[in-house]
Amino acid sequence: MVKERARILVVGGGYVGMYTALRLQRKLKRELGRGEAEITVVTPDPYMTYQPFLPEAAAGAISPRHVVVPLRRVLGRCHVVIGEATAVEHAERTATVTTLATEEEGTGGRRVAYDELVLAPGSVSRTLPIPGLADHGIGFRTVEEAIGLRNHVLEQLDIASSTRDPALRDAALTFVFVGGGYAGVEALGELEDMARYATRYYHNVRPEDMRWILVEASDRILPEVGEDMGRYTVTELRRRNIDVRLGTRLESCADRVAVLSDGSRFPTRTVVWTAGVRPHPVLAASDLPLDGRGRLKCTAELAVEGAPHAWAAGDAAAVPDVTAAEPGRECAANAQHALRQARVLGDNIAHSLRGEPLETYAHAYAGSVASLGLHKGVAQVYGRRLKGYPAWFMHRTYHLSRVPTFNRKARVAAEWTLAGLFKREIVSLGSLEHPRAEFELAAGGKPSQDPPRNPKGSS
Repeated sequence: MVKERARILVVGGGYVGMYTALRLQRKLKRELGRGEAEITVVTPDPYMTYQPFLPEAAAGAISPRHVVVPLRRVLGRCHVVIGEATAVEHAERTATVTTLATEEEGTGGRRVAYDELVLAPGSVSRTLPIPGLADHGIGFRTVEEAIGLRNHVLEQLDIASSTRDPALRDAALTFVFVGGGYAGVEALGELEDMARYATRYYHNVRPEDMRWILVEASDRILPEVGEDMGRYTVTELRRRNIDVRLGTRLESCADRVAVLSDGSRFPTRTVVWTAGVRPHPVLAASDLPLDGRGRLKCTAELAVEGAPHAWAAGDAAAVPDVTAAEPGRECAANAQHALRQARVLGDNIAHSLRGEPLETYAHAYAGSVASLGLHKGVAQVYGRRLKGYPAWFMHRTYHLSRVPTFNRKARVAAEWTLAGLFKREIVSLGSLEHPRAEFELAAGGKPSQDPPRNPKGSS
């Protein structure tokens, strides 16, 4: 039994936010039933996105709705608020939250009081002041961006197939990806695979007409899978005629021309930015201690240092790695740690409320897997290196076991099975980005080029 009534505020509905709230509603089931505890989850989306499946969703191997988990269905004992925390005053135990309703009402953010705080807002794209990036760059962190990128790539094939302008054709068939981490390499591998397959249905576009370029500022890609597997990945990509530029930066993409630091210039209509992330801005708008990289300073019990009743994990937290041989090392910001940290975090909040001793988070890194397209991949797991089909199969098996809910596991497995029996879908639904355009035009108005204010939908 908890010592006193507890209001628990969870900021963020990603890996850490959802799994922590899920753990809490199990651990505090009786307390929630008796009204001794309440859990509020503040999240900008009504769903949790399983990001490792975004490349396959972009390639059409998985339906977009199966990449996300509806929070209201999973967190039935929690109060889910669709909005964002813009500031946290932990000294007063309050957070400022804006929702769709407060935007419509014009009343500004409202203050939400809490007793226990879980900060798990995740991260946002780390961009640089590169000319043209804000106008022409495409991100790859959300399911909306993944499906938008798929539609965009197929649209470029349509443009190339129908134009009589050689310069426009070349620009449409040139695809530049910036960032050699998981997101960039997997997105490039899956989309190149899909586009190469799609060209068989175009009478005047061949796979060799396309130019795919991967730009990475460091001297290696996929550092998570080890140096040897990183070199193998470069070789495998180049074997597929993908231009891998190591030690190179994007200097500009203004006027739809990608200018690289090595002097190369590529007219292109596609620049995908996957060059890293940074902590969510709400961390800087709090009175909690941050490290040099803007993350919350945490203990091995996932409590924020020097801030009782504040907890954090995942991308937003600097958590010491107690399993590392070298002192001072921190846990990597990846899904493998986030999922496990969320379980310990939920348990520790329950322990704290009941006056019980806390658990220490300890997990030795097991390894990494990455997909490079259909039946292609690399992996380094427990010191063993795999490549090709075995690594791709391990990638799918691992992530199928980790995607939340049996419902999603069954649907994803069914889609993979059907994809093995039938041909790929190569349909572009770009009109989904502006669904009212046709009606507005028919009604005598001018179609809006702006996306809807709330494209997230509902759970």
